[in-house]
Amino acid sequence: MASTSNIDLASSVARDLPYLRRYARALTGSQTSGDRYAVAVLETVLADSAMVTGASDPKVGLFAVFHGVWSSSGAPVAEADSTLGAAAQAHLAALTPNSREALLLHTLEGFTLPQVAEIMGTDEDEATHLVDRAIAEMANTVRGRVMIIEDEAIIAMDLTAIVEGMGHDVTGIARTRAEAVALAKRDEPDMILADIQLADNSSGIDAVNDILAAIDDIPVIFITAFPERLLTGERPEPAFLINKPYTEEQVRSAVSQAMFFSSTETLNA
Repeated sequence: MASTSNIDLASSVARDLPYLRRYARALTGSQTSGDRYAVAVLETVLADSAMVTGASDPKVGLFAVFHGVWSSSGAPVAEADSTLGAAAQAHLAALTPNSREALLLHTLEGFTLPQVAEIMGTDEDEATHLVDRAIAEMANTVRGRVMIIEDEAIIAMDLTAIVEGMGHDVTGIARTRAEAVALAKRDEPDMILADIQLADNSSGIDAVNDILAAIDDIPVIFITAFPERLLTGERPEPAFLINKPYTEEQVRSAVSQAMFFSSTETLNA
């Protein structure tokens, strides 16, 4: 019979696994490659559960195990599911080692800087330095044209200000599925930033699928109060997913990462 501690560990890992998979996909640029790392992490935890239970928090421990596996493999970005990951190879060489990992952990996954340090096996000062470095380096990597699908005017204005403040152009704002499809056809974007629930009860997911059926390889960032609806384990899943309420740091990080992995020819790398 399974012990209570084993049951608790299994429940904790099951709860945190969708977020580990999200992080792995964003880091590698490939759902397939990211999931391979997630499987390797689970195998490692099964062999030695103390690697998770001995951490300050089980989620921190799970991500720390990932970083052990990731670092030992040489932290490659390879075997992209599509051309969205292709440009990353060229850009990676210009980034400070470990800075992108620190940025994602802190801004996208919401770990505190002390937790980032614990996950990455460094100190808080170094974790802070890596995050700051990544923000500067990633923001300057590419520029592009961003389409926003959002039915709440205040949020749409806020997202526009953040995106334009990063040096990107906003092609327009769509409030419904139909408006989104029409806008994309009229003014093709390099990236889409999309809410899930839209003004007329239409779906931002459906809008994005309609657009991607006509225009290949546009990176997409979903913003939602219900991330579990997209992190189901079914394919395809978004590599970039921001929880509501979001912070400016989260949006900036996700946009920089999505642009980083984009191979759209109109981007100025």
